Amino acid sequence: MTSAPSPTWPPAFGPDARKPRRRTLSRDLIVETALRVIDTEGMDALNMRRVAQELGTGAASLYAHVANKDELVALVLDRVYADMRHPEPDPARWREQVKDFLCQARDNLVAHRDLARAAMEANIPTSPNALDSAETMLGLMRAGGLSEQVAAYAVDALSLYVVATAVEESTRGGFAGQDPAQVDTYLDGVRSFFRSLPPERYPLIVSMVDPLTRNEGDERFEFGLDVLLDGLVAQAERGR
Repeated sequence: MTSAPSPTWPPAFGPDARKPRRRTLSRDLIVETALRVIDTEGMDALNMRRVAQELGTGAASLYAHVANKDELVALVLDRVYADMRHPEPDPARWREQVKDFLCQARDNLVAHRDLARAAMEANIPTSPNALDSAETMLGLMRAGGLSEQVAAYAVDALSLYVVATAVEESTRGGFAGQDPAQVDTYLDGVRSFFRSLPPERYPLIVSMVDPLTRNEGDERFEFGLDVLLDGLVAQAERGR
């Protein structure tokens, strides 16, 4: 009697079923993994070895897809810029559209811990999605009647304000997921310091502790945006 052939097990039950399957490396997978490292551990934890560890491989295998850490950071930034929603310019609402777009940009950066540090260092947009954001900003401001030179200066000034605010929020612990109580504790310390100053030398700081340290949602950020945008509206009206 001939023996029955051994059954051909489906993959779920075969001899290798318990071995974890290594994911196929790609640039997109490396970038998404790097972003996850930043989200959980911050920019200082990001390096090629740490990303490789998350992917269950060696750092050398990443270099076939990404040249070095600097390129990886640039790719991560561009990945975050890809989440931006781009409005069609409406000349009747251009100021509101610019403000909404900048609020969205700030939120996207702050959502990823201290990634805004990299955005500050990048300075000039050169990646596709960052360029798309610059193009949208310029289009909105040109639709509002701003001259080419005013729009060029404005896109730089507004971007600096947004990124600097995001850096400040992330470095003092205001990033997404941070316990609001920790932010309050920090501000309480600032208030105590201001109140301890000699009033004869700093009468206004001591008397204005509460306004100087007010922390109500996006109020302070939006105040700065409104000041800048009101100046641009005046520029547009003068140019008509």
